[in-house]
Amino acid sequence: MTDLDPFTDLLDYPMYVVTTEADGEKAGCLVGFASQCSIRPARFMIWLARANRTYRVAEHAERLAVHLLQRDQDRLARLFGGQTGDRTDKFTDVTWYRGPGGSLILDEAPAWIVGRMENRADDGDHVGYLLAPEAADSLAGHDTPLLTLNDTHDIAPGHPAN
Repeated sequence: MTDLDPFTDLLDYPMYVVTTEADGEKAGCLVGFASQCSIRPARFMIWLARANRTYRVAEHAERLAVHLLQRDQDRLARLFGGQTGDRTDKFTDVTWYRGPGGSLILDEAPAWIVGRMENRADDGDHVGYLLAPEAADSLAGHDTPLLTLNDTHDIAPGHPAN
């Protein structure tokens, strides 16, 4: 199998916080694998690590909320990326509100979308969720510096290793 590192080491894509809820159980995590994948109809794909608690909750959820973070929102990135929901209730440390379809929207996020899960793709150690957007909002300008992969290299994943 070919190693992708020579290619992917050059990338510096946005990082996202994904939140969801199913059966009264809230979950959220820091995610790097995501992309718009269709214009008409609008679709967004997010991949969750199987080792992550958010994946286990998302398997029973109808929607995901996907939040962008500003570059200076290190505290949120560390909470959702460096802690596991198996041991920490991340939602007691942030302010949030119920969005479309009962989704969990982080107050501090400069932009977010809520998408209904339309399909799943088994992609190895991650599962892809195809989202049909139901709502989106942005409180930020086009020149807002976003949190990227390079900003998060020092955050050790909170979920158990495979």
